[in-house]
Amino acid sequence: MREVDRRSKHSRRVFLKGAATAVPVVAVATSVTVSIEDAWADDATALSPATMKTLLKVARDIYPHDVLGDSYYITAIKPWDGKAAKDPAVRSLISDGITRLDQNSRDRHKMAYAEVPWEADRVVLLKEIEQSDFFQKVRGDLIVSLYNQKEVWPRFGYEGSSAEHGGYINRGFADIDWLPKA
Repeated sequence: MREVDRRSKHSRRVFLKGAATAVPVVAVATSVTVSIEDAWADDATALSPATMKTLLKVARDIYPHDVLGDSYYITAIKPWDGKAAKDPAVRSLISDGITRLDQNSRDRHKMAYAEVPWEADRVVLLKEIEQSDFFQKVRGDLIVSLYNQKEVWPRFGYEGSSAEHGGYINRGFADIDWLPKA
C-alpha cells in the first residue's frame, strides 16, 4: 500500500514569491487596459485626443442611454475628426466649443468637463451653452449619427423599416410589446 505524504508542498516562501510576481503583472495589465480604452481618441488627426474624449462625454450627456456602450457613441463622433480635417470652420467650431465648455467647467468645478464626476453637474454646464452654434451642431449631428446605426436599433426595440415587408399594415401594429396593455 502506498503511503501519502500529508505535509504541505507549499511553504510561505513559495506563496510570497508568487504574490510578489503577481502584483507587478496585475499592475501592468490594468494600466494597459486603461490605455487601450482611450486608444480610439489617439487616432484623431485634426482634433486632439482630449477634444475627442470630451466630445464622447458630451454625446453621452446629450443623449444618455445606459443600454448603449461607449462604442456606439465613438462611432457617432469619430466622423467629426474627418469633417474638421476638411473644413477649418468645423474644426474651429468644435475646438472653440470644447474650450468654452472646459473653461466654464473649470470656473465652476475646478476641473475639465470630462472630469466632472456627476452627470447632473455636466448637464448644467451644457444648458449654459445650449443656444450656441457648437451645441446645436453636436446635438443635430448626433441625432443622425447615433440613431442611424443599425446595431443600436434592437437595443431600443426598433425592428427596422417595414416598407420591405408590406408596411405597417401587415407588420408593426400587433407585434409591439413595449406599450402597456390597455
